[in-house]
Amino acid sequence: MSTATAWTLIGACAVITAAIKAAGPIALGGRELPAWFSGVVALMAPALLAALVATAVFADGPRLAVGADTVGVAVAAVLLIFRVPLVLVSVVAVLVTVALRALG
Repeated sequence: MSTATAWTLIGACAVITAAIKAAGPIALGGRELPAWFSGVVALMAPALLAALVATAVFADGPRLAVGADTVGVAVAAVLLIFRVPLVLVSVVAVLVTVALRALG
């Protein structure tokens, strides 16, 4: 891919993103969203975050797999259920992941 093609693609993506972001306010015309729709919008961010975390935890190249990362996240989840402080959860999860990677 040439440099000109890359910059053209970046510019096109920027214009399309701006158009998509402008579509909502243009379509609503200053009106408030219905309450049920606001509830859906509020739940979209946690759902997207959960999907991204699940994909990152189970991704192993082009396939899904359970590995050291998955075990580290599972250990963190269990510790969080037992209300362990977040800093300690992070340290333990990292240590578990590092240890499993060193063994495997």
